[in-house]
Amino acid sequence: MTQTVKKMTLKPLGNRVVVKRLEKEETLKGGIILPDAAKKKQERAKVVAVGTGLTSKEGKLIPIAVSIGDTVLMDKYSGQEVSVDDEEFIILKSEDLIAIIN
Repeated sequence: MTQTVKKMTLKPLGNRVVVKRLEKEETLKGGIILPDAAKKKQERAKVVAVGTGLTSKEGKLIPIAVSIGDTVLMDKYSGQEVSVDDEEFIILKSEDLIAIIN
């Protein structure tokens, strides 16, 4: 018997952005490997989905300043962590993004 597994996708609403945290080097200079619990959370992330933006009081759409594929710097403790198909993502407001890294 074969089972078809449908992949779930995240589509952020409004001024929200979905990012995937970039992995950091796990081995220190002396060859010491840090366990997950001891690692500092990385503030760099790759944008994987972008909402439509905010609507102003006048009814005009204000687009989000980042695009899919951008590497961004985000506030350390911002957003909501979610797991989709065994991958970890963060959904956060666009104003929680600090900068685009080139």
